[in-house]
Amino acid sequence: MRKGSRPETTGTPPRRPPSFNTLAWIALVGSLLLADALRDNDPPQPTATQAGSSPGAQSAPRATPNGPGAQPLPASPPVRIRIPAIKVDAFLTRLELDSEGTLQPPPLTAAALAGWYADGTTPGSPGTAVVAGHVDTPSGPAVFHRLGALKKGAEITVDRQDGRTALFKVDAVEVHAKDDFPDDRVYRGSARPELRLITCGGSWSSSTGYQANTVVYATMNAVK
Repeated sequence: MRKGSRPETTGTPPRRPPSFNTLAWIALVGSLLLADALRDNDPPQPTATQAGSSPGAQSAPRATPNGPGAQPLPASPPVRIRIPAIKVDAFLTRLELDSEGTLQPPPLTAAALAGWYADGTTPGSPGTAVVAGHVDTPSGPAVFHRLGALKKGAEITVDRQDGRTALFKVDAVEVHAKDDFPDDRVYRGSARPELRLITCGGSWSSSTGYQANTVVYATMNAVK
């Protein structure tokens, strides 16, 4: 997510392109604020099988979406996300841009809260929706601490303000180095409802923090 990049959608574009800087705010929160004493609870990392690629080849084309998908929904803000496989049940807050065009994170005081990019696609609508969350905070593991443990086929449900629930299935889980983040693949537009979950990942250094981002690719396959 280099300066000037933004999630692409097939609907209304964002008011202005955010500067994600490979989720630099998540990198900072998920690394420099944690004491070394907490490093014995490192977040899990996806395997090559989960990523749909061989070791060292995580920039290969992502996995084919599961199944034929479901009929897209009209836009409606998401309010809650659940991922049973990793015991996530979290409310969602809007993530906005600051004056410099950088996406702002969920508050540090609410480690169990995730956020959605409010100027982009809403989950369940045509396009690529983005949900981000902290991997850890000064108090310990946060909402997306176990994101790297997800496997292809795992279910993600997103409750929406209109009373509908969008059900997604995981297509792949990948780790992308911060200095080689594939913006086009992660955020490219889609005619079908897709979802990206993003947090920190990769190795950790006390001087520079996490070296990568964990990205979950998912496609909507049903609606309740």
